[in-house]
Amino acid sequence: MIDPDQAARSNGGAARRAPADRATNGNGGTAAGRAAAAQAVAATAVDAYPRIVAALIRITGDWTLAEDCAQEALARALDRWPVEGVPANPGGWLMTVARNRVLDVLRRASVERRKLRELAVLALTAATTEPAEEVVDDRLRLIFTCCHPALALEARVALTLRTICAVPTADIARVFLVSESTMTRRLTRAKTKIADARIPYRVPRGAALTERLPGVLAVLYLLFTQGYDADGEPAFADEAIRLARLLVRLMPDQSEALALLALFLLQHSRHAARRDPNGDLVPLDQQDRSRWDQAAIAEGVRLLGGLPHHGPYAWQARIAACHATASRAEETDWRRIAECYDQLVRLQPTPVVALNRAVAHGYAYGPAVGLARLAEARAGGALDDYPLALAVEADLVARQGDGQRAAALFRAAAARTPGEAERRALLDRARSGPAVGPS
Repeated sequence: MIDPDQAARSNGGAARRAPADRATNGNGGTAAGRAAAAQAVAATAVDAYPRIVAALIRITGDWTLAEDCAQEALARALDRWPVEGVPANPGGWLMTVARNRVLDVLRRASVERRKLRELAVLALTAATTEPAEEVVDDRLRLIFTCCHPALALEARVALTLRTICAVPTADIARVFLVSESTMTRRLTRAKTKIADARIPYRVPRGAALTERLPGVLAVLYLLFTQGYDADGEPAFADEAIRLARLLVRLMPDQSEALALLALFLLQHSRHAARRDPNGDLVPLDQQDRSRWDQAAIAEGVRLLGGLPHHGPYAWQARIAACHATASRAEETDWRRIAECYDQLVRLQPTPVVALNRAVAHGYAYGPAVGLARLAEARAGGALDDYPLALAVEADLVARQGDGQRAAALFRAAAARTPGEAERRALLDRARSGPAVGPS
């Protein structure tokens, strides 16, 4: 079996058809044919794999069987497409192969005929049904099931990565700092809990949808953060954007889903400029803005245009837009950013939001005001061990002119920071002075 691995995800979600060379020998085709087939499998897997897994889970109720058969279909494609050529409907071909494999397993297991009939219906419709014609997409059911509140948050993120994004278990384990075998057990327990608790495989409606959607968005937000953080896995940010696009396409009337996609696009637009040639983090005000993704910025701003003002992701996206649309650091509208944080802290009165508000007020109204807001954020003690709070204080103190104290605070923040890239950035600031803003 194979996983639709990093190669599949690196195509950015665009499914492309690649013509495969015909075989010139009996051993799996030419090298060019194998390469073309691998490319076609990777591109098709981005969209087809989660669709196949979701459909088979709906019908069989067996998560492991669905994943195994989808992976076997991908392996079969890599074996046959170099010889036979890439089919006109690659996704339909993969669905058919996976479905037939499920039929074989179910027949051997003597499963009731009703499920076999359902699979036969799936065989007739899988190759012709377009996403726009689906009343409720199976992938949407799968997202809500993976993100069910009965599961621990870490389990929701891991299950989303594994089942919907097809991220290899080893990669998920590395991000969560556990062994592959430990992560495998966690995923198995999550699937078992879904079965034992009879968690419904459906999209909630009405008030239940209003209650559940924020949890789904929170999982995608955490997934994006895992990829966007200085020492994160970049592919996870790409997967979060892809899933947010899917959610928006399937639930276009949910404004916070639109806002979350806008936030991802605006934040991720800077990813190419966030590091220098040595791999060190570059502060926002020092980044080469010509390297920012202008298409992503334009799309994010367009998505924001028609949104109401009331959601936490909408306010965060507006903050990101203020940064992304400033042609120079000096032109950043810090007063507008401070206003947005004033609104956001009312919706999410967390210490980290309050800390970011202090940064914004410090740039909008001066370092003395920023230090006053920082004292308010620290009042409850929740930021006592948070290294970024020290970094913010260091930046504000440096801007007041006390370089010696600022350098000591930057060094103290670096000593408490676990990530190597962020530690180097803080030590560099201890030598060079202020510039704390986002990267």
